[in-house]
Amino acid sequence: MVLVAEAVSVAAVLQGAFRMADKLQQAEKVATQIAGELGDNLQSMLLLGTAIRGGYAPAHQEVTVMAVVKDASTAAIRPVEKSLAAWVKKGNPAPLIFSQSEWEASTDVFPIEIEDMREAHRLVAGTDPFEGITTSRDDLRRELEREVQGKLLQLRSQYAAYAQNGGVLTRLLIDSASTFFVLMRALVRLEGKDPERKPARLVEQAAAIAELDVSAFSWVVDKISGDNVKALRSDDPIAAAYVDEMQKLARYVDQA
Repeated sequence: MVLVAEAVSVAAVLQGAFRMADKLQQAEKVATQIAGELGDNLQSMLLLGTAIRGGYAPAHQEVTVMAVVKDASTAAIRPVEKSLAAWVKKGNPAPLIFSQSEWEASTDVFPIEIEDMREAHRLVAGTDPFEGITTSRDDLRRELEREVQGKLLQLRSQYAAYAQNGGVLTRLLIDSASTFFVLMRALVRLEGKDPERKPARLVEQAAAIAELDVSAFSWVVDKISGDNVKALRSDDPIAAAYVDEMQKLARYVDQA
């Protein structure tokens, strides 16, 4: 029986991997199509997301298309409207579209996102948008403080509202994890280090810096990595510990 269960588990993992590979192929196909429709207006076409980064189970992988164009006016991007509508209709996130000038001017506004994209992207067409783009530690710290505090307030409010619903708590931790992992990577970069790609190793890095309890993140790390974990209960201490450790992370960033 154990061998049968293991075989079923392996088959499920393989099926998920095949689905993700197919989704990446579809994303690359759509990105290539959009690049062709943009023509000379295109500067760069990229694929981003956890599907590119790796370390996540197929069910928790996502892919985003991003374009940098010379002219991002509504008239200039009209040729891609049908392709974008078809892509979004399938449940995919709407592509990000930057004008070249907006992209170059965004280093002080989006340093966290830029460095995250730089670290994990796939160039589909055009030139490398990260060449010559630099971000500063001061801008990174400012955005990190603002984002951690904002996400903590959301997380705490949602936890308080749904603490008695184990199913909602389960969804809350899973949905919040990807955002907090982005912020943990920013914290590691703030300390002048390269963030680990796998969630478990990343949490260890961030915990060592901010003196967090690694065990508070074990459930969500195991969940998004594809391990079988128990569903959360009403007023589950796992969820409470997760929220409390995020509060400690916000406190550390505030003083960094």
